[in-house]
Amino acid sequence: MKKFFIFIFLILAFNANAVEKKTTFNQKLFNKAQLDGKVVVVSSWIKYCTSCASQMKVLDKAKNEFDNIEYFTFEVTNKEISNLLNVQYQTTLLIFKDNKEVYRSIGETSRDAIYKAIKSSI
Repeated sequence: MKKFFIFIFLILAFNANAVEKKTTFNQKLFNKAQLDGKVVVVSSWIKYCTSCASQMKVLDKAKNEFDNIEYFTFEVTNKEISNLLNVQYQTTLLIFKDNKEVYRSIGETSRDAIYKAIKSSI
């Protein structure tokens, strides 16, 4: 019985961080957003990465709270996008403004730190 409760606890703990992870990065939309003068936020993820899910939750909320930002995600195993953006690790966060990369971090999941980076780029 004790093992059963531990099993249930683990399932609930992992589901708490569950976020639908899908690649939304598109080169044409990325370029258009930059041409439109938007701040472009890009994050990388990999399946079963809980820190990726945490970062994505923060960024999903941020895209709705800040005007003039566009948010894209991609699976880091997608070599075409990884090479284009020079990203080697999951949970990499990039921010672009005026067609230039202005911020890069790896593993940042703190809402305060992520919001501070976005605010400083707007």
